[in-house]
Parts: sequence; structure tokens; C-alpha cells
Amino acid sequence: MSKLTKNQKAVADKVEAGRLYTIAEAAALVKEITTTKFDASVDVDVRLGVDPRKANQMVRGVVSLPNGTGKVTRVLALVTPDQEAAAKEAGADYAGLDEYIEKIKGGWTDVDVIITMPSCMGKIGPIGRILGPRGLMPNPKSGTVTMDVAKAVKEVKQGKIDFKVDKTGIIHTSIGKVSMSADALAGNAKEFLATVIKLKPAAAKGAYIKSIFISSTMSKGIKIDPKSAD
Repeated sequence: MSKLTKNQKAVADKVEAGRLYTIAEAAALVKEITTTKFDASVDVDVRLGVDPRKANQMVRGVVSLPNGTGKVTRVLALVTPDQEAAAKEAGADYAGLDEYIEKIKGGWTDVDVIITMPSCMGKIGPIGRILGPRGLMPNPKSGTVTMDVAKAVKEVKQGKIDFKVDKTGIIHTSIGKVSMSADALAGNAKEFLATVIKLKPAAAKGAYIKSIFISSTMSKGIKIDPKSAD
């Protein structure tokens, strides 16, 4: 095992083993312990007391982060010609249909979110095998298949994200960038966790929130007291 550098050890020592931090404390600390030269993402991992294999215990939702995501989200609106102008005016980086479907078939997926209309799903279905593994397939549950594409584009640009529990019972999502203020990160984390709590399935038994960690890209995880998320 490689030894920690002096700087890495100093950073690691700032996180007290066994301590549960409040959201505000963790948001401030994650900025302190991040030493990457790039603007690292700040992530939240929540372990839930659910069995995702059961449909009535699946946790999935959307949340509008009050302070944005801290990054530029590239949006493709797959819409009919009469909706292209409205989508672009709302902030879509790309808008169209057939030409972009062909580009995707050719391997182009240089976007973060794809938003479309119900009437266009028939054409998008065949490229699901390309979009699905990349997390780009539009879905009504995440608000990316909608009649009001312009509104959906604006929301995504302003910080709307979608999330779902994975097969191990963990929700992993990014709630901002290290360059954001601690207050902004804490506000985003609280809004995200409040949404997760609201989505507690009636079928879930025992402790719903088992653990919460905040970390940045390549940083140590900071354990949060679940009570501070209430």
C-alpha cells in the first residue's frame, strides 16, 4: 500500500473517525478536504432500508436543487419541428429529431440530458439500447418525457436532477461542485434528502435511512447524522 503524502495525511486527519456530522458541517468540511486541481463534484450517497427488487420498494424521484448543480448541463430536445424554437429559447443546446436520432445511431451522445415529447417516443425507442446504458433514455417518471418541453428544459438548466435507488439499496447523486459555497452545498443536500425522505415506500420496514455520506471526487467520505436530514 502506498504511503499518504504529508498533505493527504493532513486532509485525512480532518475527518474524525466514528463522528456523525451535520449537513452544514459536512458541506464545509468536504471543501476543506478536497485537494484536486479540477472543480470536483460533491456527491451524496444514501443507503436505504428497502429491497429494490420489489416494485413496491423502489425509490425514484426528481428534485430541483435550489442552488443549481454548479455545472453546465447540455440538453438535447428531441422534438417535432414546431417545438424546436421554443426548446432552444428555453435553453436547449440542441433541438431537432430525425437528424439527432441518426447522429446517436452513429455513436454521438455528447449531452447530459435528453428531453422529448410523448409523440416522439416511437422514434426514440429503437435507440434505447444506446441511450439506456448511458442514463440518457427519456422517462416520464424523471420528467424528461413531457408535453411541456420548454418548461422541462428550463428546470434542468436551473438544477433539476433525477435519481433512483440501485440494486444494492443505495442512491448516489451529485449535488454540486466544490467551488460552490458551503451554504449552497448544504442547501442542495437538505433539499435532496428531504425529497428522498418524502418518497419512503409504505412497504419499507425498519430504519429507512441507514446511512448518509458526503464526499467529493477522490475525497474521503464524511458520515452525516441522519437526524440532521429531518
